Amino acid sequence: MTVVGWLQILAILLAVLLCAIPLGHFMGRVFAGERTFLSPVLGPLERGLYRLAGVDPAREQSWLGYTLAMLAFNAAGFALLYLLLRFQGVLPVNPQGFAGLSPDLAFNTAVSFVTNTNWQSYGGETTMSHFSQMAGLTVQNFLSAATGLALAAALVRGFARSGSGTVGHFFADMTRATLYVLLPLAILTGLAQVAMGTPQTFEPSATVRTLEGETQTLALGPVASQIAIKQLGTNGGGFYNANAAHPYENPSPLSNALTIWQMLVVSVALVFAFGRLVGDRRQAVAILSVMGLLLVTGIGIAYWAESAGTPVLAAAGLDPAGGNMEGKEVRFGLAASSLFAAVTTGLSDGAVNAMHGSFTPIGGMVPMVLIMLGEVLPGGVGSGLYGILVIAIVAVFVAGLMVGRTPEYLGKKIEAKEMKMAILAILILPATILGFSALAAVLPVALSGLGNSGPHGLSEIYYAYSSAAGNNGSAFGGLSANSPWWNTTLALAMLLGRFAYIVPMMAIAGSLVAKPKLAPSSGTFPTHGPLFVGLLAGIILILGGLQFFPALALGPIAEQVQMLSGKTF
Repeated sequence: MTVVGWLQILAILLAVLLCAIPLGHFMGRVFAGERTFLSPVLGPLERGLYRLAGVDPAREQSWLGYTLAMLAFNAAGFALLYLLLRFQGVLPVNPQGFAGLSPDLAFNTAVSFVTNTNWQSYGGETTMSHFSQMAGLTVQNFLSAATGLALAAALVRGFARSGSGTVGHFFADMTRATLYVLLPLAILTGLAQVAMGTPQTFEPSATVRTLEGETQTLALGPVASQIAIKQLGTNGGGFYNANAAHPYENPSPLSNALTIWQMLVVSVALVFAFGRLVGDRRQAVAILSVMGLLLVTGIGIAYWAESAGTPVLAAAGLDPAGGNMEGKEVRFGLAASSLFAAVTTGLSDGAVNAMHGSFTPIGGMVPMVLIMLGEVLPGGVGSGLYGILVIAIVAVFVAGLMVGRTPEYLGKKIEAKEMKMAILAILILPATILGFSALAAVLPVALSGLGNSGPHGLSEIYYAYSSAAGNNGSAFGGLSANSPWWNTTLALAMLLGRFAYIVPMMAIAGSLVAKPKLAPSSGTFPTHGPLFVGLLAGIILILGGLQFFPALALGPIAEQVQMLSGKTF
């Protein structure tokens, strides 16, 4: 590790924080339905969309109505995307002549983009037409991210309102998230990426002459527009198979810094919006402190592990001072690659600028663990905030047991119903990951897709289902996932990780919004100080450790021991 490397990491994180504060204030106004500086331009368009859809945003929905509207909207999006992918080959807007996707691959891909996962069992430049990339995948990048923002706003209203029966209107929240937050940011950062060298064209390809005098055909397309929203919406699906390691998606260290900023800024800003909406910015600082503490710890461990290198590379005659550069781009280096890996998995983004399967065992365990902790550091757009608030409910309940008082959070009593729903939501991730992993570890149809045996092969399985259930989308290289087994089971894991979590979370929102908001008393446990920060961080780590440490001991930890002993598989 170097001082310069750490300065790169800290500079990008500081840039995110400085931009997230004003953006969070703006987002708070958007989700409160207040007028913003964009209202004169976008207000008529917003109202036109409401009239076109027959929606009155003033007629708010109960938690059940909101949830059913969200499920129906996403089901329709899935159906349309599935049909587009299946019949891509017969559409006239297909200049590359790509065939339609197989039923299992179309199912996996449609579920993947609707759930904000963007797991890709295909190579984008060799599989998807420009029309499918734009009208299918890019559209869902906006809508799935907007869905997450809307759901987070609904849960926050559960804490902010007193004795109400409604949590907002799903279509109104989603429309505002798209028009006022995601679309303007995507346009601005997309233009910045074009200026840095990312293509934005309808041309299918370009033929160039190489340094050796040969010719090579390079795939082109509307890349920048998709990359902008893939990062801002924490979607992560690449236009190209190599994702953010591809020089067209991520041409330079400057574009790399921009993409990391894009990944983080909306999720961090939403925490500040949460503080504004509940009327106590100290709560936002406490939540963000937990996110930052655990994320920076993960970055540090990954950077240290990759800087230490491996005995195998040293024995091959490589300079150990260079660290483990296997699977990484020289133009980014160890610091930026470690930062990218931790950020993309601390979020539910899934974009990669290095191959996580080529990290050292401990370095590769970091992104896996950050997903397993619940994708809340700071988590996906919307999903990170509502995920950590569910864990915060558990934390204040534990605190209440410690001091013998009825637990409260943000003025709302946490009772049996909220705890049952919170625990149900939290159990979705380990049940899905470990359940599917156990099956895949013993079934030949699943094992045939592994590229490695031993602990690393087991890590490929763990990582795949963690990524799917956590709606992340990144993967360990080596797993051949484009088969009926992997496409189907990973899609089911994505659905469970997204929607099976959302339903109990929304039930919590409905229960909280109906309760009166209590004034703080001498017995109220403060949830804005260092004690709560430590408690919440401890609960996150304890839950992750209890659920996943035995599995990790058989995968990356065992592989690390084998590596240090000089043995390989």
